[in-house]
Amino acid sequence: MKDNVFDEIKNLITEASNPASEDIDTKSTTEILEIINCEDHKVAPIVKEEIPYIAQAVDMLVDTFRNGGRLFYIGAGTSGRLGVLDAAECPPTFGTDPEMVQGIIAGDREALVTAQEGLEDRPELGVRDLMVRGFTKNDVACGVASSYRTPYVLGAVRKAREIGAKTIYVTCNPRSEIKIDVDVAICPVVGPEVVMGSTRMKAGTATKLVLNMLTTASMIRLGKVYGNMMVDLIMTNRKLQERSKRVVMMITGVSYDKAADVLNRAGGHVKTALVMILSNTDAEEARIRLKQSNGMVRQAIDMGK
Repeated sequence: MKDNVFDEIKNLITEASNPASEDIDTKSTTEILEIINCEDHKVAPIVKEEIPYIAQAVDMLVDTFRNGGRLFYIGAGTSGRLGVLDAAECPPTFGTDPEMVQGIIAGDREALVTAQEGLEDRPELGVRDLMVRGFTKNDVACGVASSYRTPYVLGAVRKAREIGAKTIYVTCNPRSEIKIDVDVAICPVVGPEVVMGSTRMKAGTATKLVLNMLTTASMIRLGKVYGNMMVDLIMTNRKLQERSKRVVMMITGVSYDKAADVLNRAGGHVKTALVMILSNTDAEEARIRLKQSNGMVRQAIDMGK
């Protein structure tokens, strides 16, 4: 008897055969790479078309973060790994609490390095994995599923919606095919893959771009970037220590030694160091201003004018 999943996937664009690569197995190495590259070139313009929806999601996330809520990505396979990656990069890049953006993947940590594909078929596991993290109506659940239909993801997002939380869905199938009720659907339809059904390729690239935009734009709106520089980074290794000094030097024009000295007096906090230098104030006053301005460096500096 034919499995119902066969009918579910047969018409998905992410499962379709790509005419551009139908005889790719007969090509030379260079020709194979050119086909892949040509298809990859299509991704960014397609993501651009989704900016109005990505913007809606960012505005929602900013409001959520400002009110103490969190973002939870939830996915399986490649989609889940990309969510975990984006979440893991937020603390070192933006100085966020690891709780603020979290990634959940079917199969948990083991699935990051070894495929656990069977678990994606169980919606109840998605619900369990979301709720065990302490998810509440004040948080945002972002389902990530290139094919849209992943039961694990659908189960979690439906549960989030049920308890009154905001929801986002990132998929590479058309918006018209989404049958789940969410606040914002982001649908970069990149078309059939070079290798049929291998959504780690164009779909994975599009998903990575979208997730980058969601968190990066949100963090910029929250004041974690000054100009185009990271100013809430955590100095957890030598590279980040030196980057912190360089950022202070570039923004304020001080010397290397001066930047190092002020950062030391600021407890290694770049924002505090910037306000100290640009407002000619001490660390305590700089911290007070940053607190009053909700961490916005420009506003903290202007308080002294």
